[in-house]
Amino acid sequence: MLFNLIRRTLVMAVAVPLAAAGARKLSEVIEAKRGPGRGPRLLRTGADTVESLFGRRRRRRRFGFGR
Repeated sequence: MLFNLIRRTLVMAVAVPLAAAGARKLSEVIEAKRGPGRGPRLLRTGADTVESLFGRRRRRRRFGFGR
């Protein structure tokens, strides 16, 4: 039971942020090769969503400028 908890924690701490970074890099490569489109945009927004849920938090801007 303890092993399952450690395994789940490792997956959430390591694999999920790596997957988000991989999706972001894949989005950049596809966009550089084919130009902007729906696929790279969806990959990038998915990576943003995963990072906001599991990884880094977005910095809040003072006064709400510069979103």
